Amino acid sequence: MKNRKRIHELLVVGTMLALLLGISCKENKKQEEKVVTEQQDQASKPEIFFKLSLAQWSMNKMIRKEGVDPYTFAEKAKNWGFSGLEYVSGLYYPELEKDNFSEQAMENFVSRCNAEAQKHGLENLLIMVDGQGDLAAKDEGERNEAVENHHKWVDAAAAMGCHSIRVNLNGSREKEEWTEASIDGLTKLAGYAKDKNINVIVENHGGPSSNAAWLANVIQQVGMENCGTLPDFGNFCIKRSDGSYYESKCLEEYDKYQGVEELMPYAKAVSAKSYAFDEQGDENRIDYYKMLEIVQKAGYSGYIGVEYEGQELSEEEGIRATRELLIKAGKI
Repeated sequence: MKNRKRIHELLVVGTMLALLLGISCKENKKQEEKVVTEQQDQASKPEIFFKLSLAQWSMNKMIRKEGVDPYTFAEKAKNWGFSGLEYVSGLYYPELEKDNFSEQAMENFVSRCNAEAQKHGLENLLIMVDGQGDLAAKDEGERNEAVENHHKWVDAAAAMGCHSIRVNLNGSREKEEWTEASIDGLTKLAGYAKDKNINVIVENHGGPSSNAAWLANVIQQVGMENCGTLPDFGNFCIKRSDGSYYESKCLEEYDKYQGVEELMPYAKAVSAKSYAFDEQGDENRIDYYKMLEIVQKAGYSGYIGVEYEGQELSEEEGIRATRELLIKAGKI
């Protein structure tokens, strides 16, 4: 009787173990199948051909009007899903001008930016330099002074591990005069930057520089490896009603798609300008699918920087919307 009871207990235990093992095997198999499926899904997803950076100008209102510390740039960019940083010199001028851009002030700027970038694991890419004189000024003395003023930003970019400084070619407006002055100013500045392993890149940024054919010709004439362009999807207004570079109604605009195509052979960075979006999340003024096709066709695979300048969304919303559009358009 006892033996029969013992045998029965063993059979029950054995049956339970078999059931448990069976369930465990099924769960393991399901988990394995899930992992394989996820890997297959991930592998089937098209990858974008570029990396994502944030142009600090996208948050200029936060900094200039709302009092946001510009040194939180890396932290915010990280939270918004970016891996590269494009600094804007002018957003630090209130601090730097107090000490007349002294060596100590510039060193402090560099060390704080480096510390924040390292803390958040982001890459310093370039500094957009404004307000340091006209590199295409008609007067050679004025032009030379502008070149000298840019030296400290070349040094800062080198100390931050950036690859470039972005400059403007403001000055003369007459074609031949502007071309000659631009070649001279860029050649001198790129000559200084060459020894620092820094590129000098020009953005289509109003006036003659927004005539892509003129700008491409200037870069060709300079003929230096470390002198190139930063094509911006917008910024192709050549002439405005009040004669300014950046404000008032645009009277004459260069074809933006032709312009980007003409500037891409010399591009060392690309800027994705955005203003407003439709219900599908596409940009209202700029065909991002067409733009990215042009960029990819040129063989570019570096960073594309988000630069939101719209009014309808908050800066953070606009930044996020532009990033999502780039990812969507970059996968098609």
